[in-house]
Amino acid sequence: MPADQGIHMTDKAKRRLKARYAAERRFRLIGMAAILFSLAALAVLLFTILGNGFTAFRQTHVQLEIQFEPDQIAPVGTTDTAKLMQGNYGALITKSLQQRFPEASSRSNRRALEALMSAGAEVQLARMVADDPSLLGQTRKVWLPAHSNVDVFVKGQVDTTAAEADRRIKDNQLGWINALKATGDLELRFNTRFFTGADSREPELVGVWGGVVGSFYTLLVTLAVAFPLGIMAAIYLEEFAPKNRWTEIIEVNINNLAAVPSIVYGLLGLAVFIGFFGMPRSAPFVGGLVLALMSLPVIIIAARAALRAVPPSIRQAALGLGASPLQAVLHHVLPLAMPGILTGTIIAMAHALGETAPLLMIGMVAFIVDVPATPVDAATVLPVQIFMWADSAERGFVEKTSAAIIVLLVFLLLMNLAAILLRKKFERRW
Repeated sequence: MPADQGIHMTDKAKRRLKARYAAERRFRLIGMAAILFSLAALAVLLFTILGNGFTAFRQTHVQLEIQFEPDQIAPVGTTDTAKLMQGNYGALITKSLQQRFPEASSRSNRRALEALMSAGAEVQLARMVADDPSLLGQTRKVWLPAHSNVDVFVKGQVDTTAAEADRRIKDNQLGWINALKATGDLELRFNTRFFTGADSREPELVGVWGGVVGSFYTLLVTLAVAFPLGIMAAIYLEEFAPKNRWTEIIEVNINNLAAVPSIVYGLLGLAVFIGFFGMPRSAPFVGGLVLALMSLPVIIIAARAALRAVPPSIRQAALGLGASPLQAVLHHVLPLAMPGILTGTIIAMAHALGETAPLLMIGMVAFIVDVPATPVDAATVLPVQIFMWADSAERGFVEKTSAAIIVLLVFLLLMNLAAILLRKKFERRW
């Protein structure tokens, strides 16, 4: 029954009640519109990233008949890996292309023909021979990566109606590409290199594995530093610290530090860890320390909230049975608060995983082509790698940037999913 039925109300009161109901309806409509707008913006963002990035998971390859001539590589029977890797594999690729397209006789046509193949094709052949020296003197059909310009054309990202001078794929190259397509010697294959390689100057050779490993080491250091320090600080402030002006100042500063821009922590790391202590630049160890400083306030706040949520009766029961205050906290309160602490920690780690600005300040923007083996090796992280690719002028880096964003989003979603599952599994209602 509406509130105004059965109750004597003045006309003025009825008008106010009607206006209040109308305001409530408007508020609901505004809230629903805000939610719909947010979902639409998120859908557009995800659609754009997926639309630009899913093509990077496939790479154009060309099948060539390669004659592994000993005079261009090494004598038959050679097993020295260093000598086998130093062979003139570019000459083998050029000879195979010229045999396939003998009409490319002029110097300019030969250069245009050689430009169809990636620089990584020579490295792939060198590794094949180094792994199997018996290939010397034999002829094999091998699938080799095409150049990025060929790849973007095959994927339909080149306007062939534009003037020849305005595009990187020339008319003679278009004819050769179509001829390779017609014979089935050019096709899109799954781009395993993108998931197993590191950074490169060539878009068709880049991979995210170096950034993934660098991010792993960085987060490992962050977790090892921030997690124990954050829990110990939260336990002291919540359970043992006296309530006075000093602890109030500490609490206010912790809350303020959680809102400090991340680049400030990068400046702090640059000045203290690198400038004062002389730690190496571009190292995940230094990056982890910087991100640990940034994550500490978030972990402390989440841990204090989790400790505060444990009923006082737990502490009182433990103390009543003879436990010391420290035993009551460590043996009874902390295990019950751990699900909430873990949830807050994972969210803080997910936030740290997506940070770029503080890592740029400590030099993790360097061009690193090797996958780091330890936390003190030079490395980059996935967000910084995305930043570097997005800043590149090569057309092939556009899809690689979006694909790397997809990989990063998958990691972030998995970490947030883990936080939700931990909360659901261990949460207790009092």
